[in-house]
Amino acid sequence: MKKFEEKTTKTEKIFDGKIISVQVDDVLLPDGNKSKREIVKHPGAVAIIPVTSDGKIIFVEQYRKPLERSIIEIPAGKIEPNEDPTVTAIRELEEETGYTTKSIQHISSFYTSPGFADELIHLYYTEELIQLEEMVQGDEDEFIQLITLTLEEAEQYIVEKKIYDAKTILAIQYVKISRMDKQC
Repeated sequence: MKKFEEKTTKTEKIFDGKIISVQVDDVLLPDGNKSKREIVKHPGAVAIIPVTSDGKIIFVEQYRKPLERSIIEIPAGKIEPNEDPTVTAIRELEEETGYTTKSIQHISSFYTSPGFADELIHLYYTEELIQLEEMVQGDEDEFIQLITLTLEEAEQYIVEKKIYDAKTILAIQYVKISRMDKQC
């Protein structure tokens, strides 16, 4: 038995969409009481930290409807069914930035909101960017603008709330710590 396990006694599918599905589970708690859990199911995603030869980080700015505003993020995207996350990372890098890479490194994987969602993001890093001769067609409903920032500029964007999401803040902290380690 898993510590504090909640046993599902019933699952009711509420919504099945293009990206997520939502369900309500009836659960039996470890103390024998019953409760309900609202769960968002997500196929998983990747995020990439692309660093140019002069040490700048490539970001994308796009409108995020749930926030009703544009924010600046690292390139990211949803994993397709049965797709290896590394393949997804390279595809998203190409679609969103116009670059590809010879070398990409998996940094970490993390859950975004484990209290109600199972989305797992796989974070990658590359500093061996190769400009594509032609842009790869991205999602037809995605409108993005590339922004290239120094580490210091990116940190200032966090203060100004232009960079506002967890994966991007984590990526910036990773770059900062990596550079500090290289200086030691």
